[in-house]
Amino acid sequence: MLSSNDQKLEKLDPFHRPSVPKLKTSAEIISEARNALREVRTQRPFTPREDQRKLFGPSSSRTPENRPPSSFSLHASSFESTDSKPISGTRLRPLEMKPKAPASPTTEEDACLSFPNPPLDPAKIRRISGARARFHRAAPQGALLPDRSLPAAHSETMVESKETVTEGGSTAKTNGALTAPNATAHSQRHPVQLPFDQGFRETKEQVMFMETSPLSHLRNEGDQGKWCARTSSCPSSSDLSRQEARTASRETLQEQETEIDIDEVFWKTRIVPILHELEKEDIDSKCVACTQLHRTLEEGHMLGKKFKRRGSLLNALYKLVDTGSDPLSLKLAKLILALQVSGKNLLNVCKLVFKVSRNEENDALMQSDNILEPLLEVLRGEDLPSNTEAFLYCMGALKFLSGSPGFLTEMIGKGAVETLVQLVKQMNEDTKKQGACLPNSGHLLVQTTATLRNLVDSPLTRSKLLNLGAIPQLCTAMEQYTGDKDVCTNIARIFSKLTSYRNCCAALASHSRCYALFLSLLNKYQKKQDLVIRIVFILGNLTAKSNQARELFSRESGSMETLLTLFQNFYQLEEHSSRPGPSGARPQTEAEDVLVKLIRVLANIAIHPRIGPVLAANPQVVGLLLTVLESKSLDDSEELVINTTAAVNNLSFYQVKNSVLQHKKLYVAELLLKLLVSNNMDGILEAVRVFGNLSQDLDVCNFLMQKNVHKFMMALLEAKHQDICFSACGVLLNLTVDKDNHAILKEGGGVTKLVNCLRDFGPGDWQLACLVCKALWNLSENVTNASLCFGEEVTDTLLVLLSSFLDEELALNGSFDQDLRSYHRLHWETEFKPVAQQLLERIQRRHTFLEPLYAPSF
Repeated sequence: MLSSNDQKLEKLDPFHRPSVPKLKTSAEIISEARNALREVRTQRPFTPREDQRKLFGPSSSRTPENRPPSSFSLHASSFESTDSKPISGTRLRPLEMKPKAPASPTTEEDACLSFPNPPLDPAKIRRISGARARFHRAAPQGALLPDRSLPAAHSETMVESKETVTEGGSTAKTNGALTAPNATAHSQRHPVQLPFDQGFRETKEQVMFMETSPLSHLRNEGDQGKWCARTSSCPSSSDLSRQEARTASRETLQEQETEIDIDEVFWKTRIVPILHELEKEDIDSKCVACTQLHRTLEEGHMLGKKFKRRGSLLNALYKLVDTGSDPLSLKLAKLILALQVSGKNLLNVCKLVFKVSRNEENDALMQSDNILEPLLEVLRGEDLPSNTEAFLYCMGALKFLSGSPGFLTEMIGKGAVETLVQLVKQMNEDTKKQGACLPNSGHLLVQTTATLRNLVDSPLTRSKLLNLGAIPQLCTAMEQYTGDKDVCTNIARIFSKLTSYRNCCAALASHSRCYALFLSLLNKYQKKQDLVIRIVFILGNLTAKSNQARELFSRESGSMETLLTLFQNFYQLEEHSSRPGPSGARPQTEAEDVLVKLIRVLANIAIHPRIGPVLAANPQVVGLLLTVLESKSLDDSEELVINTTAAVNNLSFYQVKNSVLQHKKLYVAELLLKLLVSNNMDGILEAVRVFGNLSQDLDVCNFLMQKNVHKFMMALLEAKHQDICFSACGVLLNLTVDKDNHAILKEGGGVTKLVNCLRDFGPGDWQLACLVCKALWNLSENVTNASLCFGEEVTDTLLVLLSSFLDEELALNGSFDQDLRSYHRLHWETEFKPVAQQLLERIQRRHTFLEPLYAPSF
């Protein structure tokens, strides 16, 4: 019997992962409602919405000093100037050997030395003068654009120094200024700043001249202190290579003259006017100019890192951060990200976006400015180990946006799910390689999993997670970060949502390591209710769907001990925290909610034919369940009492000798009487189902008759509730086994109510019709005249009903879908037809002598 039931359950709940969510058929819905052993359902744990947008909410396990701040100050000075290298902090020692300029070649060995070419024509210098000035000049800190009132002579060239520094008999002249090769930092040049529209006048030929001058040779070879001697009168291969390289460099620069001129024209005619607009005080004008600047740079292909004036432009944009305007800050951040900054500047611009996103009122602004794509590009394109903190604030902004309904579809469409799953995978791989979690990786993983938690509400996200293999990656992250409660809680929230759907539940159930992982977390965080309740809820979902999941969980060492320990701890906690509400009703506590989920796991595991009898024989399990029924009422703890009764029903199914419930069957029956007199139909239904199993025992039948429970069951037949009528018929069927009860059952109009139930539900529920026929069969035992037993009118009605129901064409020609029609045919042929034919023949013959029929276990 147990084996066939187990096969039936497996047939109804196939253990596979379909490509799309499979809807339950009509047949499965009815069949699941009639299974003798049923899974218990409950609501998903509630996660309250945080009032403030922060990296870590009030329930975080991180202390303020051990987590990155959500509030911080950010100014223009926070950014690094891109035109100068950061100071290293190390003082460099001066060169010990002072290089000297070479004299004219007088020997054969010196004849092979290469001397630099003379400078190019000044006219050509002016034509391509914008080549490399950006490497030597920066905008002043006082304004976006340098002073435009400089004289024309100063705007064209650098002022030549009239002083000549002479040391060791050697001199050098660079850009019109004489400097010594070993000049100290105090002797360095400070050129006059040039405006955007007239700067960059230093030519590539000038730079080349500096590189090929005698001073350059001394700079490159000064550590030797002298010119290298040649052993041959002919140039060496290395000398030829250098000469060829210089020649090729000059040719390349000349080929780029035209392109440089075009860039200059575009800069002066298109970009500089917009930069002047950014100097206006009006914020709206700045925003418009910023948007126009972004569009113009994109049109001129000047976004990214290859833009020649990128550094000066970035410095100008950084100064606008101090305005403090959220709309302007958002546009600045988008433009700065488009220029592909890195390092500290990438961190600061991510902080800038995070700061704006903390205000929920800015969500519409962020959506209209399309900031989502640049943020995702940061996660896709930048290096994670060197930019973990920048990723943290970038992901924090994405987390806030994912909680806004308007962003959900857009984020999924732009590939956010794929990006986040890849990020989790990369962190898992890096942690495995390093053998330990990387700094700040835990903080980042909290933000990533919180974002995924918001996204899984979409069916498209769930489909993507299955296709990407995200569930094993999340399990791996949970294993690696078991010491981080925030990470584990977020992943548990993801799984609690996913396992509410059949295909996602099957995917997690097939990951065999998840059961040991969940048990280890339950043991580690026994007093953390928010994490415990979600893990227990996940286990309840897994064990409700398949027998394989029930078996895999029960095989884990200490699985039942862990559940029972949690049950005892939270039951004691719930007892101490119970307080009546203002209206007299006691609200459900968090501890009670944990008990509801724990009992659900026990009830679902008990469905397994091997595990169920073991649990029924476990005094601790049965004792805890009965304790709940003793101390709780439907009015105060509705879900807890109903789930407990459902668990007792599953355990009472197993009629084994060592069953604790069988030994306490009369006490259990007495506890359940209070449910029958309640106004809660769900509680009544669960109690009747338990009576259906227990009433197979003669002592329980006598107890029910003494307590007039049979009258209550007859009244339930008129409830017009199909499931209640089904369970009540089962109890009455067991009561009819005792012949002494026949007269009592007939007195209250029981036969008429049974026939009415057959008429109302028979054509659509052959299982219920079968139970009615069995009960009528037992009541008509040893009766020679059916009319005397049932009454003339009832007998005639019964003959008509049975005759029509046994007509296959009439009985199965209902308006059912194909699947439901097959289901009805199966139960009509195997259950209803054999019993109904015997009952019809008995009524027609008016007498027969057969063994009484028993109700199946519920």
